Amino acid sequence: MTMLTAIDPTTGAVVREVPAATPAEITEIIDRAEVAYTSWKEHTLAERAEVLRRVATYMREHTEELAPLMTEEMGKPIGEARGEVGKAAWAAEHYAEHAPAYLADEHLDSDATSSYVQYLPLGPVLGILPWNAPFWVAFRFCAPALMAGNTCVMKHDPHVPGCAAALEEVFRAVGAPEGVFQTLLARTEDVEQAIRDPRIRAVSFTGSDRAGAQVAAIAGSEIKPAVLELGGSDPCIVLADADLPKAAEVSALSRIINAGQSCIAAKRVIVERSVHDTFVELLAAQLRDLVVGDPRDPATKVGPIAREELRESLHRQVTSSVEAGATCVLGGEMPQGEGLFYPVTLLTGVEPGMAACTEETFGPIAVVMVAEDAEHALALANDTPYGLGAAIWTDTERGVEMARRIEAGQVSVNGIVKSDPRLPSGGIKRSGYGRELGPHGIREFTNAQQIWVGPAKA
Repeated sequence: MTMLTAIDPTTGAVVREVPAATPAEITEIIDRAEVAYTSWKEHTLAERAEVLRRVATYMREHTEELAPLMTEEMGKPIGEARGEVGKAAWAAEHYAEHAPAYLADEHLDSDATSSYVQYLPLGPVLGILPWNAPFWVAFRFCAPALMAGNTCVMKHDPHVPGCAAALEEVFRAVGAPEGVFQTLLARTEDVEQAIRDPRIRAVSFTGSDRAGAQVAAIAGSEIKPAVLELGGSDPCIVLADADLPKAAEVSALSRIINAGQSCIAAKRVIVERSVHDTFVELLAAQLRDLVVGDPRDPATKVGPIAREELRESLHRQVTSSVEAGATCVLGGEMPQGEGLFYPVTLLTGVEPGMAACTEETFGPIAVVMVAEDAEHALALANDTPYGLGAAIWTDTERGVEMARRIEAGQVSVNGIVKSDPRLPSGGIKRSGYGRELGPHGIREFTNAQQIWVGPAKA
């Protein structure tokens, strides 16, 4: 029997082992999703919304049971974990309230007496999710899909089986119809069976661009729609007219949320030369004060890296960049002792071609690059195979104008790049395609059915 194992990155202890689903069990789970779909699609929007509201209330009331699972299985600081449970509940509440407007018939003029588009469900949808935000990414996937009338099969990352099981239990605890939301505890290599199952009608994937390419290839071969939310090397442009203290404060926060293990973190801070040294001092002061340690301690701001191989890759990116000419202002030393910790690190003098610039850095590594002016900053920002998020710190009017020229799915002007249930989120280039959240996200997994009602106009 193959087991899925969760290891606490703070202690190295095995905290959970669960059996992986067999091929027969994968089929049974999809059977239930298909049976549930036949009735769930007939539920009214108000009935679907009532289920999601009960789910949200339950999660808020049981935060102290749910949040520690993230701290235990992937090292998220407990304060952030509590916040994530609340944000997941918010996504459920948002779609419960706004799905009727998002899915309303769209009337379009034509030669028909009446012509319109109506948004109908597709069927069971498969979500393939990462470990770094176990509750939030689950609801980013399931809240819109369920409100649209689809059923959800969630294949979570094999390193967070406790979080995955708890998510299904939330739906069971509030009396959701059986099979509407199910957890598939499966090995990564067994996911292809689920994607190819003819009853799975669409796929939502969040993870690396390498894995996303594999999922997209399989889904494409089956002619199934997919939404891909992949990696990023997100630029944060700081120009000479920016509010430098605020830019430094927000850039530091963006870089170290979840120990920097976030796809939309500010990964390359591109600073205009005339304010570079001042900004670096401000950023270093912000980073220097961050407490790295036990994620169960509410004072901790930066917990451990989720797995050993991820920490080793992070350190390779730092050391190879320094060898290539970057300056390590803070951190950069692999710590000794228990736990997969990595110090908050600040690299300056980073240039195109260095590992810390060309690769996605998934950890508490702040990277600063120099730009001669705004045009140079834009060129550096777009010089990446990724296109997920970006930030610009400058005069508001200029920032809004520059945003059109940034190659990214979302741009924040004088603020942090974040995901929000009210706004669509997603990328371009190797950061993926399709959108999650907002009105765009709920329509991804619907049939935009065109209706033409005669007779034709004279």
